[in-house]
Amino acid sequence: MTASAASAPFGAACSAVPTSGPGSFNGMATAPVATAASNNPVLSTLVTAVKTAGLVDTLNTAQGVTVFAPTNDAFAKIPADTLKAVLADKAKLTKILTYHVVSGKLSPDQLAGTHTTLEGGTLNVTGSGQSFQVNGANVVCGNVQTANATVYIVDTVLMPPAS
Repeated sequence: MTASAASAPFGAACSAVPTSGPGSFNGMATAPVATAASNNPVLSTLVTAVKTAGLVDTLNTAQGVTVFAPTNDAFAKIPADTLKAVLADKAKLTKILTYHVVSGKLSPDQLAGTHTTLEGGTLNVTGSGQSFQVNGANVVCGNVQTANATVYIVDTVLMPPAS
């Protein structure tokens, strides 16, 4: 595998990412992670949640993080009433969103294993190559670079264990 292939985004859902402009892989690589996500139409529900929780500046100023970003379809799996209640509960929303962020810009060869989240819990990543699962959620587009983070887009919202 060449260095460029190893560093390229991978996964079936990557085809939904715009090919040019601020929401493209090249565009997202120059922006901090929350700004980059706001330019990607696949992540609009996540961006709404991040704004609601007041985490835009936190994510944009974090240095060297990995974000597991749920797609709009991932949020659509949550019953509407439940999602509305979570969006209305800033503390719970913050806990869920920070559960999707771990320290370090993890490359695919560093991804498998157990990682401590900003929320304080742990995520278990299994798989290799271009096929990974995070707590059972599938990575549908991985190794997306932003100015301050590596993003792995997932098909399910990750829920921290009840505390």
